[in-house]
Amino acid sequence: MKGFANRLVKDRIGLLGAIGIILVVIISIFAPIIAPFPPDKMFTKHILESPNSTYFFGTDEFGRDIFSRILYGAQVSVKVSVIAVGIGASLGLIFGLLSGYFQGKVDNIIMRIMDILFAFPDILLALAIVAVLGANITNTMIAIGIVFTPVFTRTVRAATISVKENEYIQGAVAIGVKPFQIIIRHVIPNILAPFIVQVTLALSGAILTEAALSFLGLGVQPPNPSWGSMLNESRTYMEFAPWTIVFPTVAIVFTIFCFNLLGDSLRDILDPKMK
Repeated sequence: MKGFANRLVKDRIGLLGAIGIILVVIISIFAPIIAPFPPDKMFTKHILESPNSTYFFGTDEFGRDIFSRILYGAQVSVKVSVIAVGIGASLGLIFGLLSGYFQGKVDNIIMRIMDILFAFPDILLALAIVAVLGANITNTMIAIGIVFTPVFTRTVRAATISVKENEYIQGAVAIGVKPFQIIIRHVIPNILAPFIVQVTLALSGAILTEAALSFLGLGVQPPNPSWGSMLNESRTYMEFAPWTIVFPTVAIVFTIFCFNLLGDSLRDILDPKMK
């Protein structure tokens, strides 16, 4: 861990991404303290007011403070991305380990299911799941988690097959160590590097997918703030009130950019060939 931290600090791009992510997380945690107004409070005398000293990012069509709504929207994005990726990563880890270690019929069954899920575009599959389960934040997290499960499954499966061929695994099998003990003690610790990288990259994808679902009205429901729903609401007014769409877009792009920077850096840092 000490060596990992030192390499991350020396990698300026990865460090920049990490700082950006920490900033977003801090904002999401302390949004009730930082935000000058409640996210759903309407100032009817200040509808579509341009950015000023009182409303830093201006107001929307209902007179709500856009700055406050973006801060609270960060809570939604962080919560949805972490939980959704947690669901996908957990399922993918289990299925990938079973598929890669035992192979045979288990591998065929699991991977054919993953192939079916892979056949659908991510956003289309998420839309279908949310449409069936219902539009709310809980079902949005479930849908995104299912969408990311095949990616994690394939990543873990490939890493497990590679680790399984090592001599220390074969030695453990030869002395009679049970398969699940081998998986927990020897396989999982040696596949964490690609798994962690995939988690980091998936977090940015989860934020984008949540924003897309909310933009289409199938994610976070009004009046709860969401960056995607803010974009949807501002479409009508974007020509004469561009601040209503610019600031939510910048928030989405900045967050995804930081996660991608960190993910690319982790890919190099955790690669033994790069050490």
